[in-house]
Amino acid sequence: MSDRMLKVNSILREVLADEIERLNDKRLEMVSVTGVDTVPDLRHAVVYIDVLGDDGAQPALDALAGAAKRLQASIAGQVRLKYTPTLEFAMDPGVVGGERIDAILRSLREGK
Repeated sequence: MSDRMLKVNSILREVLADEIERLNDKRLEMVSVTGVDTVPDLRHAVVYIDVLGDDGAQPALDALAGAAKRLQASIAGQVRLKYTPTLEFAMDPGVVGGERIDAILRSLREGK
């Protein structure tokens, strides 16, 4: 990934984290933005999140999908880009995989 795209992703992550914190929605209280992956033409971005608690993932994703246009408008107002990317929200696969590995290791330790 180019330095330019890394910078764009970092800036978008910061802006989105701030804006999500400002949203007044109980489903988003324990949400962290872990990363953003923007396509090179800047028309689409996947925003990766982590939610504290097992049962909060889907409600948080639903809340973010509902607020996507507002978040996109915030990006347009704060970041100067040729295009403002449409936003898609997903659970961070690294966090999910890490939690799964941790659970497996914990079960192996308890089995001994």
